[in-house]
Amino acid sequence: MSNTNIENITTQLHTIADYCRYGASIFNQAELFYGHGNDNALNEALTLVMFALSLPEEMSEDVMTCRLVDYEKQNILALFEQRIETQQPVAYITNLAYFAQLPFYVDERVLVPRSPIGELIEKHFDPYFSEQNPPQRVLDLCTGSGCIAIACASYFPDAEVDAVDLSLDALNVAEINIENHGLSEQVIPIQSDVFSGVTAQKYDLIVTNPPYVDQEDIDSLPAEFTHEPEMGLGCGEDGLDIVRIILAESALYLNDDGVLICEVGNSQYHVEALYPAVDFTWLTFERGGHGVFMLNKTQLEQHAETFLAALKTA
Repeated sequence: MSNTNIENITTQLHTIADYCRYGASIFNQAELFYGHGNDNALNEALTLVMFALSLPEEMSEDVMTCRLVDYEKQNILALFEQRIETQQPVAYITNLAYFAQLPFYVDERVLVPRSPIGELIEKHFDPYFSEQNPPQRVLDLCTGSGCIAIACASYFPDAEVDAVDLSLDALNVAEINIENHGLSEQVIPIQSDVFSGVTAQKYDLIVTNPPYVDQEDIDSLPAEFTHEPEMGLGCGEDGLDIVRIILAESALYLNDDGVLICEVGNSQYHVEALYPAVDFTWLTFERGGHGVFMLNKTQLEQHAETFLAALKTA
């Protein structure tokens, strides 16, 4: 964006609302993709405007009519240009994402938090657990930014939570978030290839948002997703390379009444095709989302041979 264009724009746009509207218009013209926290151009613009102004997004309508000074206008336009030119998700521009109503630092070492599992955590995993019947030990497999582990610790303040990931880069981000939330004594980051780093451990709850995107979807992802670590998205032709391991081995790491909750997104189709005899409980969400199943330890043990056979033939 040239200096002349910037000057023309800043002399014609004056209020917060003006810049939100303008941002939404140019984002729509650029045909950006929204799938990392916002689902439309106006909210995307609002996030960047409020970030530039060091203001929370939830403000009274009166604030929208406030006029901006020149350097604020220029900062906002620079963020708009960055979003369009780089096609980075907004969360990487602001280094901030929200999950289960909690703030998290994010950068391109981790996926942007967006799992519907956040809604389950806010509801204390009802009916499997509750505030009155909380899990005492929780394992977050493939923790990434640590958002699931930290949210579990926040909603179950007496639980011990292990946050595991194969990626040291991801664990470094998780450690930032653990420290930011003051949970260093409750949430333990561990480098682990699935269960390799937690042998001999037992948990009441294993919750996981592993890589699960199949190759067909990987090949057609919008540009925004190319900024995310590929190892956090794709996982084999059908997306289930790690899910096979989780299903085959989870029972070994669960207490008798333990529960596995696992997200597979669009690969739900592949899960159902691969394990037609397994009675998965597919969870529903008020705020949108799909492809999250629940199995308890008894069910995992009941279908152990099926899960092992699928793992061996992969």
